[in-house]
Amino acid sequence: MPIESVRKHVIVEATPERAFRIFTESTNWWPREHHIGKADLDAVKLEPRKGGRWYERGVDGSECDWGRVLVWDPPKRLVLAWQINSQWQFDANFITEVEVRFTPAGIGKTRVDLEHRDLERFGGDVAALRQALDSPDGWQLHLNHFVQAVASAPVEA
Repeated sequence: MPIESVRKHVIVEATPERAFRIFTESTNWWPREHHIGKADLDAVKLEPRKGGRWYERGVDGSECDWGRVLVWDPPKRLVLAWQINSQWQFDANFITEVEVRFTPAGIGKTRVDLEHRDLERFGGDVAALRQALDSPDGWQLHLNHFVQAVASAPVEA
């Protein structure tokens, strides 16, 4: 039985092109406490192409996969395979999807919509996982950090 997706959105002071670029290239905005690797988080990496890796790099240089890029459609849309299971571990055989859309929202502004779907795949842990992802410390925290990153990023000439 399908479970309701987690949906969040923010408005950023940037064009869709700039918002997409900051979201996918400047992942310094990712909250440092949200990682699954053994080492503290250094960076979140996203290879800019369909089939590209989505992973974290630890401060010790270690890497930990999170998923892969399913759709790469700059500056409009990005779909990621979230391959982190209910035990917060990477699982190559597990997939839920995270879609991020970048839509013009007036002059120099972009609405960023995030949907995390296929949550029923978490099985018996779905209620707890959905609650965590939908909580103020879940996807909304990430988007709030992203808004701050856009606001503080230098504007290209």
